[in-house]
Amino acid sequence: MNPLVVYAETTPNPATMKFVVNQPLLPNKSAEYTDASMAANDDLPGALFRFPFVQSVYVASNFVTITKVEGIDWYEVMNEIRDYIRDFLQAGNPAITKLPEPPKPKSKDLEPLEPHEADARITEILDEFIRPAVEQDGGEIAFRGFKEGTVYVAMRGACAGCPSSTLTLKAGIEQLLKRMVPGVEEVVAENDLA
Repeated sequence: MNPLVVYAETTPNPATMKFVVNQPLLPNKSAEYTDASMAANDDLPGALFRFPFVQSVYVASNFVTITKVEGIDWYEVMNEIRDYIRDFLQAGNPAITKLPEPPKPKSKDLEPLEPHEADARITEILDEFIRPAVEQDGGEIAFRGFKEGTVYVAMRGACAGCPSSTLTLKAGIEQLLKRMVPGVEEVVAENDLA
């Protein structure tokens, strides 16, 4: 059996750090914990919230993205977190024991959105072209719906609150969808909705 390895990667969001593990943590799923009450006390997210500087935890396939509070630099805590994750998992503790409730849309406009004929094509494009790049940066993009020319998405993990996410959304995702899906005029992140 290969030894457990955990390494840290920076993300475009300076408040987040991606910790990659050489074993599956949550295959084919993801989970975002925005506060300690969402996590079980005996799993990795619950344990990470014991650090006073952890603001949120996002777990996917083989990585954990942690968002820290302001006032502390990653160089002060990165090695401690990396070693903690490695030791926690090496001891046989579970990565996830309790998946959080799926996030509710923040905009009333998104509840409920009627299915649209373009939904499948938009999802296909997001899955093929966008999702791999977003995951590489420690985040996730989730399709929420399409209504009156607007594609609604949710940004999670490192992408939530990232200073460059607006540029990524408008210059990358929006332009790609406009070219490939007739009727798309705009892409809006749920995080940007009032």
